[in-house]
Amino acid sequence: MAGIKSGHDEQSRIITMHIKDKVCVVTGAASGIGEAVARAYAEAGARGVVVADLKSSRDRLASVAGEIDGLAVTADVGQESDIKTLIAAAEARFGPVDVFFSNAGLSRKGQETASDADWDVSWRVHIMSHVFAARALVPGMLARGSGYLLNTASAAGLLASLNSMPYGVTKHAAVALAEHLAIQYGDRGIRVSVLCPQSVQTGMTTSGPSAARVDGVMFPAEVARIVVEAMEAERFLILSHPQVHQYIQRKAAGIDRWLAGMRRLRDKTYGARRPS
Repeated sequence: MAGIKSGHDEQSRIITMHIKDKVCVVTGAASGIGEAVARAYAEAGARGVVVADLKSSRDRLASVAGEIDGLAVTADVGQESDIKTLIAAAEARFGPVDVFFSNAGLSRKGQETASDADWDVSWRVHIMSHVFAARALVPGMLARGSGYLLNTASAAGLLASLNSMPYGVTKHAAVALAEHLAIQYGDRGIRVSVLCPQSVQTGMTTSGPSAARVDGVMFPAEVARIVVEAMEAERFLILSHPQVHQYIQRKAAGIDRWLAGMRRLRDKTYGARRPS
């Protein structure tokens, strides 16, 4: 999937990753970013696109698959058995998986007092789903010398989520997981990217105050275009909003100042916290 020139200089790499003729799997694909990227993969000439989502989205998922001549598979990505079944179905229909876009996500509000159930489901969907996919796919990708693992995290995984500790913490872990995969396998034919969108108009978008919307709300089709372009360039970090890169730099330049600024943003967005 990626052509490499002689020598070990990363700058000498030939950019050859294209979706055309690849077998692609997308989770969380019944709507939002997942649906948009699945459609973009099909439009880019993928040999096969497999879309996955929960049983509760079965009808919508089937509609998406029908419109792109793909395969719909219901799956709970927090269960390793469902990930294995999804990959087996994809391979039975189209052949070995070239691209796995582990995109499913959810939001549970609250801070450290959020319920154990909310912490657990956030961990399983935002972290373990990526682990399960890697466990199932890495051996075959290594044997073939090619493959692409694309995981969705969030700008909150680089910065913070002010109204959901379970979301922000697990999305941070998702970024770290993608970094580990890239370090371990990036020079062995497996490319890794992590998508860190800021506010995007999806089913997870709610009304009311939101710090994530400070730089505007993007639509899924725009994010899908960015994703495909970034994959063609084999870029690790994929941002929907370029301002996030500046925020990362500010955070790294002075963490205490950044934390103080985030507290001010919290108060401005959600109201000042009163001493208890």
